[in-house]
Amino acid sequence: MKRIGMLTSGGDCQALNAAMRGVVKTMKNSKEEVEIYGFLDGYRGLIYSNYRMLQSSDFSGILTKGGTILGTSRTPFKTITEPDENGLDKVKAMKQNYYKLNLDCLVILGGNGTHKTANLLREEGLNVVTLPKTIDNDLYGTDMTFGFQSAVDIATDCIDCIHTTADSHGRVFIVEVMGHKVGWLTLNAGMASGADIILIPEIPYDIDKVVDAIENRKKNGSRFTILAVAEGAISKQDAKLSKKEYKKKLENRKYPSVAYEVAEQIKEKTGEEVRVTVPGHTQRGGSPCPYDRVFASRLGSEAAKLILDGEYGFMVGYKNREIVKVPLEEVAGKLKYVSPDASIVKEAKMLGISFGD
Repeated sequence: MKRIGMLTSGGDCQALNAAMRGVVKTMKNSKEEVEIYGFLDGYRGLIYSNYRMLQSSDFSGILTKGGTILGTSRTPFKTITEPDENGLDKVKAMKQNYYKLNLDCLVILGGNGTHKTANLLREEGLNVVTLPKTIDNDLYGTDMTFGFQSAVDIATDCIDCIHTTADSHGRVFIVEVMGHKVGWLTLNAGMASGADIILIPEIPYDIDKVVDAIENRKKNGSRFTILAVAEGAISKQDAKLSKKEYKKKLENRKYPSVAYEVAEQIKEKTGEEVRVTVPGHTQRGGSPCPYDRVFASRLGSEAAKLILDGEYGFMVGYKNREIVKVPLEEVAGKLKYVSPDASIVKEAKMLGISFGD
């Protein structure tokens, strides 16, 4: 019999349930008997022994359901080795609960921070298999993460809807897309929706270049301009600041986010009416798109195969259109950024999209 622990950690997204279902259905369809223990609310459940045994019925009808049936929470890696407010050693507690349940493996679904803790548990001797979850698509070692395509669809739909009102009123519209450190989501949603200007963290922008792009559209007869702006977009001026200086600036910034700062600067320099739309957490929500349902199911199935074969310490990833296993130590602590020289960026520029650089 295999005894499997399972948890979802970090921000929720579409297809978490589909991925877990893929693991469990594959395990159940094998000749191996299996018990599944679900830890509630991410690593907190593993730390504080908050879990329940899951039945096959728990995974019925969840392929199309967003969110996570186990609940989730953020447990920052930078504090994982520090005692909690009651002096509890969190790493020791996780190991104790793993061994108390006599688990054969932990299946952990999450993004960058989640994978750093997962790798720590691997280094502590626990058997771990992980699945790449994040709408940001920024996990190192995989070309794609589940949740990303669903979020792209939602952000794209939002920008599509903005087009009609922007055209009707002849305005500049900014849609702020999720992505603090990387711009994959903004880049893909911006291209898919025909945004005129795309601002992402990896390519610092010059506000004057942004204004030039708007003015050029106006000269060419366009009534409106659409900007897709990542929440982590940064100006060339701010990019020259040290991390400490930039953090201080953000703390004292009068704007709710970078989109509002860009909006005010555009208004001051052009006199144009500028509106900001922030779809926010809608990008994480709702039912997973068909692509993510299939993709997450495939990843889950391959994770189950690794467990059945006794192969631990891997993330199940996706490279060159094939499912692969990637050693956790190669994944943890690394982000997959958009290169300014990436072909997709060059192609976007050839299409006439401005990155403000």
